[in-house]
Amino acid sequence: MSTPDIRVEKGHAEPEEVAALTAILLARAAAQPSAAAPAHHGRARAGWRRLEREGGFRAPHSWR
Repeated sequence: MSTPDIRVEKGHAEPEEVAALTAILLARAAAQPSAAAPAHHGRARAGWRRLEREGGFRAPHSWR
C-alpha cells in the first residue's frame, strides 16, 4: 500500500473533509497570479519630506 499524500496528525478527518481540503489546495496551486496588475519598480515614497509632517524635535548638533 502506498503512503498517502495528506496525513491527519490529530483527530479523525472524514473522507469529505479530506476531499474538501484537497480541492482547496489544488485550486490554490492552480491559480495564476493576475497579470493585469502592473509591476511597481519606482520608489514607495517621495525622497523629500514635507516640513509640517516632520517631528518637532531636532538634535542640537543637527543643522538645516
